[in-house]
Amino acid sequence: MLMHWFLAAVHLLAFAVAFAAVLNRGTALRRMVTEGADVRRALLADNGWGLAAAVLLITGLLRAFAGYEKGTDYYLHQPLFHIKMTLFVIILLLEILPMVTLIKWRIALGRGSSIDTNRATLFARISHLQALLIVLMVVAASGMARGVMFSQS
Repeated sequence: MLMHWFLAAVHLLAFAVAFAAVLNRGTALRRMVTEGADVRRALLADNGWGLAAAVLLITGLLRAFAGYEKGTDYYLHQPLFHIKMTLFVIILLLEILPMVTLIKWRIALGRGSSIDTNRATLFARISHLQALLIVLMVVAASGMARGVMFSQS
């Protein structure tokens, strides 16, 4: 029972950290363009975002498929679970371009080279969209926790 509680708590906290980190990353990226702010703030927020996403994935998989919650059958037949997973996949797909670019920025900065920040505004928009999708995931998760089902009449 304690493991169930622990995983649920860590999963919920990871949502909060993910939301804050991706929102902060977007804000830092936007400030790089508008105010000439330091890229390191965006990269630090990106680290938090990546860590939180990994924790969400690991704890979510454990809760859904390792017998720590309602059981795999419940989740696979729960429409809100499918909505939540679809949102997660969309977030991951949106993350590909910013992730690759920010890795390149880290490498360039590590070598003392300059970086091309032309896409920073785009990545800020993507980050803010991802924050919204995280909120929608929490809405779906809260419905799942309450056993909300849609009738098929």
